[in-house]
Amino acid sequence: MGIIAANTVIGMDIGLHHSWCEARSTASGPPLKEARLPNRPEEFGAFVEDLPHPIRLVMEATGNWPYLYECWEPLVEEIQLAHPLKTKAIASARIKTDRIDKRILAQLGLADLVPQAYIPPREVRDLRDVLRHRAFLVRLQTKVKNRIHSALWKLGLEHGQTDLFGKAGLAWLQTVELRAPFRTLVDQDLRVLATLQQEIKRATQTIERLATADPRVALLLPIRGIGKYSALLILAEIGDVTRFPEPKKLVAFAGLCPSTHQSGAVAYHGRLTKQGSTWLRWVLVEAAQRYAKAPGRLGTFSRRLARKRGPNTAKVAVARKLLVAIYHCLTHGVVFQEHPPRRVMSGKPPTPQMIPGRSDVRGG
Repeated sequence: MGIIAANTVIGMDIGLHHSWCEARSTASGPPLKEARLPNRPEEFGAFVEDLPHPIRLVMEATGNWPYLYECWEPLVEEIQLAHPLKTKAIASARIKTDRIDKRILAQLGLADLVPQAYIPPREVRDLRDVLRHRAFLVRLQTKVKNRIHSALWKLGLEHGQTDLFGKAGLAWLQTVELRAPFRTLVDQDLRVLATLQQEIKRATQTIERLATADPRVALLLPIRGIGKYSALLILAEIGDVTRFPEPKKLVAFAGLCPSTHQSGAVAYHGRLTKQGSTWLRWVLVEAAQRYAKAPGRLGTFSRRLARKRGPNTAKVAVARKLLVAIYHCLTHGVVFQEHPPRRVMSGKPPTPQMIPGRSDVRGG
């Protein structure tokens, strides 16, 4: 539901350089105004100049929406960011054009039917970009290393190094005889690799400073496989944890819940939806792998499920339990605790905090 009673609703279909805007006060009849505008704040300001306030703007969470959001924020009383997939489900049309899309968004806004996406604060958006940029650099580094491995395979060379990109391995790469043009190609890749490693180091130092300044990071560091970078990534992707009324909503946001198909009394649970935050799902599955051989209840659970359902299913299940525990850590401000296997002593039942995965769990 909208937070204001809007006199005017503007539907906006975002383009790279221009966007279609349509202002309406009623769902039917002609619009108050419509135009194809350059994506500049002065153009948007001129568009709303003679429109009755309060104004609600509705736009889809696609393309360069953060820039456009900041352009519109001082001009209107409310901005609603429409979830693209859910909007499509509500207002699918045989004919799809930019002009039709902005009309549909305006009509949904007037009816308070916009399936809204979360709008993180600017500092959270900036933090996400910093963290994702480091991940981008690491992936580039991996690609360059794979190129060097490929060159050696093409020449049939066995390097015999424990770590080809350690100190001894790099010394070997710089001196080994390679025929043309591979000597030149490998040297170029080594220079690119050195530059990437320097930039990754700088990005890591920036993230270390940000992590030290955020007290919530310390709550998540006891989780196996979670360092300062991973903890900050989790926090940035979740944003304000209070927007999730219960843990299962956060699990759904991470795309870690199975899809459900129901007909009558029969319900079938299929593969993961994989909708929501790809980054949050990735970092949790990576952490879950560390529990495959770990002691404690989560390790035991992981191995038992891996024997029954396979290692991939076990990783996802552990990731889901970790996310439930993270929800409670952030909600209650408690440090994650990995408890040893449960024991019943003196006839007393175990406390809820000792049972990972339940909705009342504080730690894993």
